[in-house]
Amino acid sequence: MVTISKKPLLPEDYKNVLFKFESINIDNDTLNNVDGCFNFLVDFASNKIIYGVNTGLGPMAQYRIEDEDQLDLQYNLIRSHSAGSGKPLEPMYVRAAMISRLKSLSLGYSGIHTDAIQLIVELLNKNIIPYIPEHGGVGASGDLVQLSHLALVLIGEGEAYFKGTLQPVKTIFEELGITPLKIKLREGLGLINGTSVMSGIGIVNILNAKHIINWSILASAMINEIVESFDDHFSVVLNNVKKHNGQQLVAKAMRDIVTDSQLIKKRDDHLFNGQISEKIFKQKIQEYYSLRCVPQILGPVFDTISNAEKVLVDEVNSVNDNPVVDANSKQVYHGGNFHGDYVSFEMDKLKIAITKLSMLAERQLNFLMNNKLNDILPPFVNLGILGLNLGMQGAQFTATSTVAENQTLSNPMYVHSIPSNNDNQDIVSMGTNSALLTKKVIENTFEVLAIEFLTIIQAIDYLKIDTKLGKQSQSVYKQLRELVPIFVDDTPKYKDLERINSFLKLNNPSIIS
Repeated sequence: MVTISKKPLLPEDYKNVLFKFESINIDNDTLNNVDGCFNFLVDFASNKIIYGVNTGLGPMAQYRIEDEDQLDLQYNLIRSHSAGSGKPLEPMYVRAAMISRLKSLSLGYSGIHTDAIQLIVELLNKNIIPYIPEHGGVGASGDLVQLSHLALVLIGEGEAYFKGTLQPVKTIFEELGITPLKIKLREGLGLINGTSVMSGIGIVNILNAKHIINWSILASAMINEIVESFDDHFSVVLNNVKKHNGQQLVAKAMRDIVTDSQLIKKRDDHLFNGQISEKIFKQKIQEYYSLRCVPQILGPVFDTISNAEKVLVDEVNSVNDNPVVDANSKQVYHGGNFHGDYVSFEMDKLKIAITKLSMLAERQLNFLMNNKLNDILPPFVNLGILGLNLGMQGAQFTATSTVAENQTLSNPMYVHSIPSNNDNQDIVSMGTNSALLTKKVIENTFEVLAIEFLTIIQAIDYLKIDTKLGKQSQSVYKQLRELVPIFVDDTPKYKDLERINSFLKLNNPSIIS
């Protein structure tokens, strides 16, 4: 069970809830803090002007709300902002957003009643997935639109997925005996005014990015084995004189993978032995950059993932709504903690990094496909009759077009602010858009890696070198061959690629992360 407490919530906690379906709960100290903040605000708000309690919202904050209308304001806010569009956010990402909102509200600075967070826990544990469209908020007053769809479900309205079908929330609540949330003070604004959707998507992106870089390192090492490359380009000395943590970790990971390989060569044995007499060398003196420069290419990717993880962990463990209610200092602070720039910027950087990783995979794939480059494999790693059969030729088109899409998607959202809300929100983050684009880049990259790995195992079978691979490479080869048998004749490949894609997503070889 994952417990919401004073301890920071970490990506591993998300993983346990989202992938292992562990239950979630809130400890008593946390509930007491939230209750204390709520009670303070109830007393403090009397005869004071506090945004979102007795004022209108956004540019209409200049209008006083009468006491008898204050609760209606909260309901109106939720209903009016449930205005998203586009396809629904996938269940895993909705649940990640719910966990993020739960953690932020549980810090005890939002002035909401404990009923709100306890109901979020109940929905998570009963796997009730609010319907949240992808398109909505601009990431400045947080994810107003998307979080309104979550709040709409909490008050017993709107729709949610339950047992695999989209149903009216009223029907689900009646079936399970769940009481809808009753607004008591500012639960409407407190629920929707934060960065939790972009942060939830961002955390899942980071978890998936960790899978991707590990698989990319493995693919790179296996290709180096296939071509029997020299080992010095991932050696300790060469990489340690470049003072970047990511590069050094990637190089070490490659050394570990090939440490027991019978295929990797040492330069001392082949080129430094004083016995070379040729004027033109048949063996490659240095490999192409896509094989030789892997630590220098994937090192920055690793460092970018690590930095994004740190920023996202800080964000989900932060109070990210407005105003901030501090029961300790007996004060209410108005500001902009809902602004999503931290998440937006990191997601842009992450998608650029993963796009570069997909470009590396595409170049490695092209190296395997082009017999004039590798000089050891048939064109398109074709194990059939050249001319009659086509091997992996069709799959290469898919990889190329998918990487091209990644390159276009990698244009930054962070600098694409458009003023909104009667210019009240005059500079915005577009954080959720950035997180969603990063999600798409990551999904695309899994597709490219699936094509690369299918090509790698075909190459291994053509060269008959599976028993000479290092143990880790052998293990991956065997697992993939259980999913996709060797093929000589041309057959449709989309189902094979789907199986490999799913395998890569569900399994993290945990090489460096």
